Amino acid sequence: MNRRELLQMVATMTGMAVIGSEAFAMHAEASLSNGAAVSNTGLRFSARDINLLDEIAETIIPKTDTPGAKAAKVGRFMEVMVRDCYTSAQRAAFIEGLRIFPGLCLAQYQKNFLSMSVKQRHEMLVSLEKEAKTFNAEQSQLDKERRHALETENKDNNFALQKEFESLPKHFYTMVKQLTLLGFFTSEIGATKTLRYVAVPGRYDGNVPYIKGQRAWG
Repeated sequence: MNRRELLQMVATMTGMAVIGSEAFAMHAEASLSNGAAVSNTGLRFSARDINLLDEIAETIIPKTDTPGAKAAKVGRFMEVMVRDCYTSAQRAAFIEGLRIFPGLCLAQYQKNFLSMSVKQRHEMLVSLEKEAKTFNAEQSQLDKERRHALETENKDNNFALQKEFESLPKHFYTMVKQLTLLGFFTSEIGATKTLRYVAVPGRYDGNVPYIKGQRAWG
């Protein structure tokens, strides 16, 4: 599975283009109450943030007979992607989502995410998935209007003055889910323990028999 195929897989599983995929394919100063910060050296999440992201990711891709997302250190991968591949607006939306997430957990279960049972964690993320679906649909509708307005404006400008369209940020959970899938399946663990991996490509065979339950090729 090459990088382009992986991006398409993640997009299919989450119902939209991968956020930050343009920068990934080619490859502020603020402080937060939960420990994340943006400095001159770039975005840095606290150890607590990384641990929380790992646990959310592990709920999305749990350990079974193969390692889960936490073993692939997906939380640290998210930090790199948010810092290096997200736009400033997307980065701000992710950081804000990470900041308010603990409060959402307390409001719904009177406990933090790490203290929840497996069932409660699953329920929490399912509720966010539903919320994200509505939120993202609203953002997409606004983007259509914004894109039309920008195209109209650009018609009256010469090339040097034309502006590039930038989509509105998607829901925090959508970003987390996409980065979980992307980070896990591009990791050594995900590629070799979950997918079937061949270091050197062999001959092409377009008609390989498939047995139900067989792992996909990495």
